[in-house]
Amino acid sequence: MGTCCVLTTSLWPKPKNPTCIGNLKLNLPTSLFTPLSLPHRKSCSIRLYSSSSTSMDASLSNEVAKDFSPFLKIYKDGRVERLSGTDIVPTSLDPQTGVESKDAVISPDTGVSARLYIPKTKITTNPTKLPLLVYFHGGGFCMGSPFCAYYHSYVTSLVAETNVVAVSVDYRKAPENPLPLGFDDSWAALNWVQSHFEGQGPEEWLNSYADFESVFFAGDSAGANIAHHMALRLGHEGLVGVKLKGIALVHPYFWGSEPIEGETHVVENRARAEGIWRFACPSSSGADDPLINPGKDPKLAKLGADRVLVCVAEQDVLRQRGWYYSELLKKSEWGGAVEVVETKEEDHVFHLNNPTGENAVALLKKVASFINQDI
Repeated sequence: MGTCCVLTTSLWPKPKNPTCIGNLKLNLPTSLFTPLSLPHRKSCSIRLYSSSSTSMDASLSNEVAKDFSPFLKIYKDGRVERLSGTDIVPTSLDPQTGVESKDAVISPDTGVSARLYIPKTKITTNPTKLPLLVYFHGGGFCMGSPFCAYYHSYVTSLVAETNVVAVSVDYRKAPENPLPLGFDDSWAALNWVQSHFEGQGPEEWLNSYADFESVFFAGDSAGANIAHHMALRLGHEGLVGVKLKGIALVHPYFWGSEPIEGETHVVENRARAEGIWRFACPSSSGADDPLINPGKDPKLAKLGADRVLVCVAEQDVLRQRGWYYSELLKKSEWGGAVEVVETKEEDHVFHLNNPTGENAVALLKKVASFINQDI
C-alpha cells in the first residue's frame, strides 16, 4: 500500500482505473507529490463538509485544487476523489486455492472492518488450529482497502501458501480521517481480534481455527509502518492471550529529516516522501516524528515480536530506510532476530503490480517461510 502518496514516488501499485470522492480543504504544495507506486483501482468521491452557498459549490465543483493523478484529486469545493484502489471484490471460496473469505464489522461507530480468510480445504482435512496473520494494507495511509483486487488477491495467495487464518484490516484513510486515526483503528482491530482468544468472540472462524499462541503481523509500505507500530504498542501495553511471534514488513514506509547512508540526496525525492507523511498526518511534527522515523523512537526496544522480516526492493526510494530500521533494531536492547531480504531490479510494491512474476512469487514464499519457520 498499496500506498498513496509519495502519491508519486511509489507507495502504491500503479493505477489501472476507477474512482471515489470525499470533501475537505487542504493547502498542500503540489511539488511535494509525484507518484510513488500505488495499485490502480476504481474511483470514488466523498464530501466532508457542506457549504452554505450552493452557488459557490456549483462554481467550484469541477475545479481541481490539487491533482495527484493517477491516484487522487482534490477539488476546490473540498471533494477528495480517489482514482484507484476503490474497487470491491466480493468474498468467496476461491476455487484455485481453496481459501474462503468473509467480511466482519469491527466497530459500527467508526466503520472499521476487516476481511477474514481461512484455508478451508485444509481446515476440513486437519482440524488443528492455525497461526493467525493480521495484515495491514498499504497506500500511503490514504488509499486501498482489504476489499480491492490487489489486496484480496495477495492475502488469498498468502493464506494459501502459508496455511494460516488471516484478518486483513480496513482502517480509516487520510485525508478525510487524518493520522493518527489509522493507527488507533488498527489497535482497535487488534483488540477485537484478541477478544476471540478464549473462543468467545463474535467471529466463529477466529474462535475455532486461530492459534493465539502463534500470531504474526504483516503489511506493505504504509501498512508495514502500521504493523511495526502495532507490534511496538503490543510490546508496551500487551494484549492478553496474544503471543506475537513475528512481523513481516514489506517495503516499509519510514522516513527522516536527514538522509542516511546510501540514500538518494535528490531534493525532489526527499520532498515527496516527506510530503506524503505531512499530507496524511497534518498534526505531525514532521519527518522526525517517531510515527514515521523509528530512529527517533525511545520505545523501539519494546517491540513486542520475537522475529522481524524486512523486505526491500533495489529500486525503491525507501530501500535504505528498511536496512536502517534493521540496524536500529540490532543496536537497541530489543533482543530479537531481524532479517533483511532485498529483491534486485524491482521497485516499490512490485509484487502487487505483477503478482505472478518470478520475483513476486519468490517474495510471497519468503514471507510464508518466515511465518512457518517455527511450525
